Amino acid sequence: MADTLPPCPACSSEYTYEMGTLLICPECAHEWSPETATGAADTDDGVIKDSVGNILTDGDTVTVIKTLKVKGSTTGIKAGTKVRNIRLVNGIGDHDIDCKVDGIGPMQLKSSVVKKV
Repeated sequence: MADTLPPCPACSSEYTYEMGTLLICPECAHEWSPETATGAADTDDGVIKDSVGNILTDGDTVTVIKTLKVKGSTTGIKAGTKVRNIRLVNGIGDHDIDCKVDGIGPMQLKSSVVKKV
C-alpha cells in the first residue's frame, strides 16, 4: 500500500478512510475533502463549492448525494432529495447551507454532501 491517507485534521487520528470523494475519521466522525489541507469546508475567499467543485450561490437548487440521518426523524434525508432555494451561511462547524427540506423542515447541511442541479 504505497498510498497513505493523511491523519484527521480535527483529532489527528491515523485511522482515516476514503468514502467516495471524502476522507472520514472513524474516531471523531470528521469529514473533509482531500483537496483541503485543513479539512475545512471548500472555501476560497468565501466561495462555497459542492461535492464536485461547482460554485454554490444563494437560491440554488441542490441534490443530496448520500442518505443522511436526522435527529428526531425516523426516515432522514434520502440520497437524490432535491433541496430548493438554499442560503449560504457560516453555520455550526462546517455546515454552510441553510435550507428547508420537504418533509423534514429547516436545517443546515454540509456543502460536501450536495451537488448543484
